[in-house]
Amino acid sequence: MLEKTSTFQKVIEVVEALELEEQAMLVDIIQNRLKQQQRDALLKEVTQAESDYTQGNVRRGSVADLMADLDA
Repeated sequence: MLEKTSTFQKVIEVVEALELEEQAMLVDIIQNRLKQQQRDALLKEVTQAESDYTQGNVRRGSVADLMADLDA
């Protein structure tokens, strides 16, 4: 953990040494990459859900139906 903190601190220092415009560009790049990673993760979840549905691994019903199944 200490090594990670040290590495993170070094990164912060490098970023702080950049010009303000470069820092803003870096923030934009990181935000865009995070958004893309979130989209990729969501796409993976949707693909898995579709696969589960196709294979019949999904239950349909009301909350009462689910509760009845859990009690059984």
